[in-house]
Amino acid sequence: MAWIYLFIAGVLEVVWAFYMKQSEGFSRLWPSVITIGAMIVSFSLLAVSMRTLPLGTAYAVWTGIGAVGAFIVGAWFLNEPLSLMRVSAAALIVGGLILMKLSAPAT
Repeated sequence: MAWIYLFIAGVLEVVWAFYMKQSEGFSRLWPSVITIGAMIVSFSLLAVSMRTLPLGTAYAVWTGIGAVGAFIVGAWFLNEPLSLMRVSAAALIVGGLILMKLSAPAT
């Protein structure tokens, strides 16, 4: 269950990052509310997953999901530029996430 909680926490990190951008510096109410709500749930699920997963593994996977997810959402929905270097960087992060998962003790 810890990995499921961690995955959901990572997806919610992408949600709050996207809506933080939409909030225009917390000047728009509903995107701000969604940002803060997603942050609270994301941090809470991260904390629950850390009960059994090592700190370094949980935090690295959480931030990695958030980083790659935000990159994908930015490119897909916000028309942010794609380049070979940016895509390669995202691929390296995904590779690191896979290695973190494979190196983690069984839970």
